[in-house]
Amino acid sequence: MNRIDRLTAILIQLQSRPLVKAQDIATKFSISLRTVYRDVKALEEAGVPVIGEAGTGYRLMEGYKLPPVMFNMDEATALLTASKLVQSKTDAGISKHYTAALDKIRAILRHSEKDHIEEIDAHIAVMTHPSIVYQPITELHLQSILKAIGSSSVIEINYTSLEKNETTHRKIEPVGIYCLGSHWYLIAFCQMRKDYRNFRTDKIKQLMITTEINSKKHPPLQSFISKMSADKEVTKVVIDVKPEIVKFLGEQKYYNGFVKEERAGNYVRMTFLSGSLMGFSRWFMLFGDHAKIVEPLELNDMVSAIAENILKKVEEAQVVV
Repeated sequence: MNRIDRLTAILIQLQSRPLVKAQDIATKFSISLRTVYRDVKALEEAGVPVIGEAGTGYRLMEGYKLPPVMFNMDEATALLTASKLVQSKTDAGISKHYTAALDKIRAILRHSEKDHIEEIDAHIAVMTHPSIVYQPITELHLQSILKAIGSSSVIEINYTSLEKNETTHRKIEPVGIYCLGSHWYLIAFCQMRKDYRNFRTDKIKQLMITTEINSKKHPPLQSFISKMSADKEVTKVVIDVKPEIVKFLGEQKYYNGFVKEERAGNYVRMTFLSGSLMGFSRWFMLFGDHAKIVEPLELNDMVSAIAENILKKVEEAQVVV
């Protein structure tokens, strides 16, 4: 990247964030801190009101605005692709706001980029796997949750639990949201349980942002996600599957901890990190007559026990008939 492009990129970064650290600029553009200082000085000499806060970082003077930034064709294509994912993976509220934002971006594109966007729009799609039942949810409360997080506000919800199918009224302090599989989840501090809890957002029936402020500063979302991964005990599973069967496993293999696959003689060797051998053994039964277990050996025992139990029940049913 030449210096002119880098100065422009630094200026865009300053405009898009309330505060930018010199080290963050150096890391992003793979330059030294000394070069960062020279670049910032160059921007100041060009009339850009950059304010340096000792030990903190840089920011632009309040009220300073840049003219609309022009997007190149690759950036415009990336935005269009992202819009397809937003429409598919979020609710009507987020999708509506994203579409409105994208329309504003389209308005400042050059004619060539606008024509390109129109041309490829019908050639990008996001589909769900036919083996997975997916019902689009019109309200996932994502916009309201993010608004509450931004203002550190407590929210009140009516939540229906998955385990007991009971609806309870709760006051929670939202930490963050994440998407896993076909669902969005909210991690929040529950005032009723006095602990952090995980809520599936499509199970929230009502949500209201209150005027109450969070009782304390909560750890970042990533720390909870990292802890969830660390706390989950997994077992390495290796199976050999006939090649003609692999395609029918679809996305279900990912829900069972799929890691990799490779050719092994007349089979495809598949490796998984499973959080539940019992759950994996029952999934394996769906295609077990076209596969074999390599490891662990205890998985063979589980599958055998399930098969024997099924056979026993079939024999009992035949006797009754």
